[in-house]
Amino acid sequence: MQDILVVVDMQNDFIDGTLGSEEALAIVPKVKEKIQDFSGKTFFTQDTHRENYPDTQEGRNLPISHCIRNTRGWQIHPELERCKSEAVIEKMAFGSVELSEMLKIEHQNDPLKSITFVGLCTDICVISNAMLAKAFLPEVEIVVDASCCAGVTPKSHKTALEAMRACQIRIENEI
Repeated sequence: MQDILVVVDMQNDFIDGTLGSEEALAIVPKVKEKIQDFSGKTFFTQDTHRENYPDTQEGRNLPISHCIRNTRGWQIHPELERCKSEAVIEKMAFGSVELSEMLKIEHQNDPLKSITFVGLCTDICVISNAMLAKAFLPEVEIVVDASCCAGVTPKSHKTALEAMRACQIRIENEI
């Protein structure tokens, strides 16, 4: 049985760019250490938007252009870009069906013991992808390492952790 680590949207715009925060910046070394110490496979997701972002539903609800493909903000943070990864999955929405389908195939090829999620933002993309993984693989343990996640705000981070806990996602290293 294998373990998988999913690193969600550790991109410049979410760390020190247009949507960055002190909390996001603070988790970068923790995420790097988690990746380096992890013995299973690692997958990254990469929030990806196009120039028409302001015309999308997300753009109308969050009118701050971010993670526009091929910009500095879209790139994985330099501290993490050289870390081991099986794949980088570009995603155009909060949750990635493609990621969940890849995880399901991994499970069919070599059963998964657990899938651990880290990254940004706890209350948007981490929760969306953890919930999708739970739906696609209900018998695989889904874990979120809270010490390697940050939300839009500290309060929304905690709220998302509680919501995931209620959905039988194991929360570890909560501060």
